[in-house]
Parts: sequence; structure tokens; C-alpha cells
Amino acid sequence: MSARAARVVLAAVAALALSACALFADPSRIAPGTPEAQVLATLGRPTAQYPAAAGQPARLQYSYQPSGQRVFNLDLDAQGRVTQVEQALDEGHFARRIQTDRWTRADVLREYGAPARIEAVHNFKGQIWVWRYAMGPVWRLLYIDIDPEGVVRGWSLGDENVADQIEPGSR
Repeated sequence: MSARAARVVLAAVAALALSACALFADPSRIAPGTPEAQVLATLGRPTAQYPAAAGQPARLQYSYQPSGQRVFNLDLDAQGRVTQVEQALDEGHFARRIQTDRWTRADVLREYGAPARIEAVHNFKGQIWVWRYAMGPVWRLLYIDIDPEGVVRGWSLGDENVADQIEPGSR
């Protein structure tokens, strides 16, 4: 292998290593006061970014949906420093946060990010957005009902059906 080819391979391996570090970095370990540039260097590009709005801080969002069970919101002050890190998919927060008949699609996205999937049922004309989350060892689902005009009309929780793992020779 030529020296040039070796440098190209080494650069590719270094880039993959940096990507892997960002992929496996844990947003919950970001401390308040951390500058946005350092967050981006540590975690990589967020899955969503929201500018400051009336009464709301700017937000970086790191979602593990559709396969994962967490969505982290990192709120930033006017100087671009982290003021709060929160795992949004938490049953303790749903009743205090979700505002039926007031929230819009945009509010839902800002709080929980893109859903793991979107469903429809025969007795509701809108969409049902679904997020996966965990409550301890139990896999759960958050359902938010959004009408055709984009307004939240209700929400509910349920268990996620996960096939049991059968160990070889256990039957």
C-alpha cells in the first residue's frame, strides 16, 4: 500500500471513530452551561433544531426514534449555552406538558420530535402519532391524536407488544 493510500485509510478510520463517538455519546451527560459548539462537537448534529420562540428557548433535539426509546431536549439561552437537558419521553411529564385542544403539530414536534410511526383508526379522522419509550424494564407507547387541522385532540399510553425471547432448549 502506498503512503498516500495509507493516509486515506487512516483518515477514513479516524472519521468513523469520531462518528461512532458522537453516535454513542449520551446527551444526559451534557452539563448546564456547556456552549452549543461543544454540544455539537460531542453529540454531532441534532435530529432537530428549533429557534427561540415567544417564551421558549432555542432547542437542540436528539431523538433515538423510531427504534430507540428516548428523546433528549437541550435548551439554550440567548448566549447559546445549555440551560437544561431533559429526556422528554417520561410519563411524569406527559400530563403536565401535553395540552389537548391547544397544542399543534409544531408543539408536539418541538417537545417529542418526529414520531416512531403514524397510525390511523376508523373512529378518528386525524392521525395518531406514536413514540416508543421505556418505563423501567417495560416498553411503552405514547399516542397523540392530531386532527386534520393539526390540533392535538387527545393522548394516551399503552404497552408495546414485544415478542418474548425463547431460549434454545427451553421448551
